[in-house]
Amino acid sequence: MSTPLGPASALYLFEKFEVGVVHLDAQRKVLAMNDFARRVLPVGEKRPFENLVTSFHPPRSAAKVSFLLDQASACPVAAATPMTMIINIPEQVLLIKVTRLAGEDTSTTGFVLVFYDVTQLVVQGGVTPANADTAPAPAPGGAQKRRLARLPLVANHKVTFVDTSQVLFLESQAHYTRVLTDGGFQFCNLSIGDLEARLDPQRFVRVHRCFIVNLDAVLELGRRDGKVQLRMRGEPPAWVPVSRAEVARLRSLLGVQRGAASAPQTL
Repeated sequence: MSTPLGPASALYLFEKFEVGVVHLDAQRKVLAMNDFARRVLPVGEKRPFENLVTSFHPPRSAAKVSFLLDQASACPVAAATPMTMIINIPEQVLLIKVTRLAGEDTSTTGFVLVFYDVTQLVVQGGVTPANADTAPAPAPGGAQKRRLARLPLVANHKVTFVDTSQVLFLESQAHYTRVLTDGGFQFCNLSIGDLEARLDPQRFVRVHRCFIVNLDAVLELGRRDGKVQLRMRGEPPAWVPVSRAEVARLRSLLGVQRGAASAPQTL
């Protein structure tokens, strides 16, 4: 199920988190940042001041930040809804919002990038309304990667956190991921590689370069259109391709005897 955070409890949680603020000029170069941003971002290593903000990020994240700024640039001042995105850096999960600044003539004078470290909201054993006062803070410098218990999904400039038990499969969409849940397809800003590294490997398995499946949601294994595929839970049924190199490992994980995939096997 989606994480049970109503407006009041969600606000209470975010009151517990420090906020990072980065000020950019119209050319997207870093002008200034607050102390929390200096602690979280690799300032000493990247030396971003007077450089493009994308110098903070590895290539896969840099493309996302550029996209976010492009979208913010397109927003007219009259409806300047801050653009929202989730990125991995890599041990932390950041919720980023960007809005543009404009002068009297409405031309762009710069941008403000605001972020929260929401790692504790999505990892197993993370922050909930019940333990927000006592939950441990993230380890300085980034701790060992922790498993995600919830996925941050973005729609209409809003972020919702969905329990991983609701996820049927994930499909790569370049730097982003399409996620099928019991409620239908939704969108995650994290790449499929980021998600593979953070999801429980006993439950979520990469069966194809573009697909990760929840083994608990697999209903059938067999050949379809001449290829090994999985039928997943849901209506209408969704089919996921399996790479030839992953067939043997998948059969073992599902407890299916060798050669059984030549005919449909209900699981």
